[in-house]
Amino acid sequence: MNDLAESAAHAFIRAINRQDVDAIVELMTEQHRFIDSLGKVFEGRETMRRGWTKYFQLVPDYTVAVEETICDGPVVVMLGIAEGTYTPHGQPMAENRWTTPTAFRAFIEDGKVAEWRVYCDNEPVRQRMAKTAV
Repeated sequence: MNDLAESAAHAFIRAINRQDVDAIVELMTEQHRFIDSLGKVFEGRETMRRGWTKYFQLVPDYTVAVEETICDGPVVVMLGIAEGTYTPHGQPMAENRWTTPTAFRAFIEDGKVAEWRVYCDNEPVRQRMAKTAV
């Protein structure tokens, strides 16, 4: 199970790094749960399709570099760095670039991501959003 779970979690990261919403959704269970860094829960593949689509519109170059992976049965924890450029009006600006340490906890069922939990400091993104709000 460890190899299958780790492989599924890393495939999910690769799809995120390609900003490939269809692939991300395909790697989810039907009842997928996404829990953001503030503890807000989003459920269902179609809810997440809309969420990832919107997120990639705001941060079109969002990527994650995984530095360490810890796997215990169906649970995979990945530690690394998330980065991107907040692009609210379609024009990326260097001053809106951010990077932050991050962790993800994936719960894998039958080779698909049943739950994806994000642990990171979103303050760098919030700061850029506040600067561009007018």
